[in-house]
Amino acid sequence: MARFTFRLPDIGEGISEAEIVGWHVKLGDVVSEDQPLADMMTDKATVEMESPVAGTVVELAGEPGDQIAIGGMLVVIETAGESEGEADAPAVTPSPSEDAIAAETPGEQMIDDVELVDSRAPAQAGAQDPTRDTPNPGFLPAQEHESTQIKPVILASPAVRARAKNLGVDLSQVRTADGRIRHADLDAYLLYGAGEGYRAAGRSATRADETVKVIGMRRRIAENMAASKRHIPHFTYVEEIDVTDLEAMRADLNANRGDRPKLTMLPLLIVALCKALPDFPMINARYDDEAGVVTRHGAVHLGLATQTDAGLMVPVIRDAQNRNVWQLASEIVRLAEAARSGKAKSEELSGSTLTLTSLGPLGGIATTPVINRPEVAIIGPNRVIERPVIKDGEIVAAKLMNLSISCDHRVVDGWDAASFVQAIRKLLETPVLLFAD
Repeated sequence: MARFTFRLPDIGEGISEAEIVGWHVKLGDVVSEDQPLADMMTDKATVEMESPVAGTVVELAGEPGDQIAIGGMLVVIETAGESEGEADAPAVTPSPSEDAIAAETPGEQMIDDVELVDSRAPAQAGAQDPTRDTPNPGFLPAQEHESTQIKPVILASPAVRARAKNLGVDLSQVRTADGRIRHADLDAYLLYGAGEGYRAAGRSATRADETVKVIGMRRRIAENMAASKRHIPHFTYVEEIDVTDLEAMRADLNANRGDRPKLTMLPLLIVALCKALPDFPMINARYDDEAGVVTRHGAVHLGLATQTDAGLMVPVIRDAQNRNVWQLASEIVRLAEAARSGKAKSEELSGSTLTLTSLGPLGGIATTPVINRPEVAIIGPNRVIERPVIKDGEIVAAKLMNLSISCDHRVVDGWDAASFVQAIRKLLETPVLLFAD
């Protein structure tokens, strides 16, 4: 038998090391040629390493989260040969998958191609259980009765039995004057005479503590969020926008869209951003704080914070200013699907000049998003809520949405941020302007 040393190859990004994200094998496993061995993560991509030989795994370099130097031993495989050997894997072109854009990930927000309108409906009251009545006056806690050798007959409705089972209550311990147990008797037992071994209403089963190692994309997110908050003095400005007319126009557009994608609020908001940005070039910018240089970009390369199973990614709509609402809607869907499936290309996951982030239907009242460094601003629309407002002395229903913007105070002044949001507000509250030259 011979031992084959598989060394970590140069993945082609000029890196010196890579992180073990996860193993596909363990010691003693028999592997075939081209079988996946491990997932290795660089700054921008996760690469799957495959075995160049068949044999038995006899040594692994480390555990998930460990860093392996390029050229360092990754796996040792015992083969059927007669001499020892070693090899690097062939050069791999990284396919940006779950964490390709961790270096450009914003804060705790995400974007989904969904409606932002609050569609909550009032809950319906459940039917009253006829067995819920006043406690039987003959109730006595179990511990006040003498024990008996004869197991009493338990008289209780199926609903009472089911509730007692859920609470962990032994109905044989509940005593009543007539022998029939009602919900009120069960309540009184829990309140006054409960022994051990029951679970009170409103409490959940205790979970065991769990230790989760912060590795892979989650570690990248943690590192970049810490760097963003550490280096950038954030400030957040929030404005309320009446989108009643915008929502009516969106409904009309969707009713006549044909085979084009359904419009959400996002494509319309992106059009407003692109129309307003030429007058506020300090917003669409990137700040190299080490070189002391701010680059104000002419084109709008808009990052979309997207939630995936592995964490947040930021696919980028290139030249968003040159796309109409239907093209933007299609691109939003395409990029979100590519990011979630791990099929997004490297160039689609970097180079954004401004980021848009939203929690979709979970959008809340207001958000304070974390800037996607080295950008200088991030914008977050919140949920659309219909509520009464006063217009011309009358109370009318209106659809309102708060719009949040976080900015780098080293580059953007509060006046500029507020003026930019007011320009967006004018466009959204008079939606015909979105389509005017």
